[in-house]
Amino acid sequence: MSGFVEGIDRSQGSLFPAHLEDYVAEDNPVRAVDAFVEGLDLGKLGFGRVEPLEKGRPCYHPATLLKIYIFGYLNRIPSSRRLERECQRNIELIWLTGQLTPDFKTIADFRKDNGKAIREVCRTFVALCRELDLLSVSSVAIDGSKFKAVNARDKNFTEAKMRRRFERIEESVARYLSQLETADLRGDAVPEAKVARLKDKLAKLKQEVARLTAIKEEMMQSEDKQVSLTDPDARSMATSGKDTGIVGYNVQTAVDTKHHLIVAHEVTNIGTDRHQLSNIAEQARTAMGVETLDAVADRGYYASEEIRACEEAGITVTLPKPMTSNSKAEGRFGKQDFRYVAEKDIYICPAGEALAYSFTTEERGLVLRRYRTNACQCCAIKHRCTTAKERLITRWEHEAVLETVQARLDRHPEKMTVRRSTAEHPGATHFLMKRLPKVKTEMALNVLAYNMKRVMAILGVVGLREALAT
Repeated sequence: MSGFVEGIDRSQGSLFPAHLEDYVAEDNPVRAVDAFVEGLDLGKLGFGRVEPLEKGRPCYHPATLLKIYIFGYLNRIPSSRRLERECQRNIELIWLTGQLTPDFKTIADFRKDNGKAIREVCRTFVALCRELDLLSVSSVAIDGSKFKAVNARDKNFTEAKMRRRFERIEESVARYLSQLETADLRGDAVPEAKVARLKDKLAKLKQEVARLTAIKEEMMQSEDKQVSLTDPDARSMATSGKDTGIVGYNVQTAVDTKHHLIVAHEVTNIGTDRHQLSNIAEQARTAMGVETLDAVADRGYYASEEIRACEEAGITVTLPKPMTSNSKAEGRFGKQDFRYVAEKDIYICPAGEALAYSFTTEERGLVLRRYRTNACQCCAIKHRCTTAKERLITRWEHEAVLETVQARLDRHPEKMTVRRSTAEHPGATHFLMKRLPKVKTEMALNVLAYNMKRVMAILGVVGLREALAT
């Protein structure tokens, strides 16, 4: 083997460092994890068993198990079984735990039983970032990400999926009955084994119909007419790809635009972002400890009442309006081609005619004002405006708020570029736990690990440790 890098003889005696401390460098991330956890008041945060038991076998201190989980999510090792193995062989984790080796059940139970406290740890680290002046710019980008749940698509049922299942079963039943009829006509020419197999398939389809019928009854009783068998809280959600989707959760995140730290997050099982804006923006404002906040989001968050709620709470939002007008899609004038004159409370159409207020109506809880003109019948460009007898323009009673948001976007279109380069995916792609409260705990660990990585990249491990020591 001459000429190659050679290892030592396995039978040769070796002198390892005398102290475990010598194996971990001063700038190793586990030292920051250790300093952070040691500085927490775990009892105040809500962790159980922070005091030793008077009788019985001693338990592991929650600080030890919390360190194991933070290390695991920092290194993308969320599985309790894998963490059990790492505690026995990973020198960094051996240093972090002081050579303690809890079994996977102990590790898993800690995460299961201390969900609320773990989420408080995540908030505590965001508060630390605020104290370190890392959230000095009161600006966030808001985005939503879909995460897979522990629930296969075949174990999730919606009305459309259930209808397709029954249609496929009906087609199969018709096919098997046709084959049986053919077998009867041919008599002894068809093997009995084939006839028995066809009858067995029909019996299994009958059982499947009974099973699906029971599931359908449960599904129709749910609020959103949907049911998941493995994780009851998971929901079918559309993704960006055409005709694609997942069964999972929708995670809302607010990321500060300066250091890209996740200042607030929320796990929901609602598949769209449309009614999430004010909630996550308010959480971000509270976490950053500011009176006013600048928030930027994509068009999926556009909802009139949500935007109004943000503006009234001192949150300045910037987001584009989705193009949902059928008129514009068909090559005719859209509402944006009509100019509103606030002083006269009229709209000016592309032909220069004035549309005056006509009547007020209410739709989906919104008070809407309608504007019209009698000049449509003799208008030379009516074919480019409407196929109806006349054109009606609708204005929400708080439309001025939406016009302010649009004007803000027109003045600062670069904010959408900032949003695309700021909104961060926390790194995970799926959850290991079931039910919404436990999934929230898992997400908090993901966010905590992500934020710790960001702060260590900004301040350095030594800088973070020094900040924690003050």
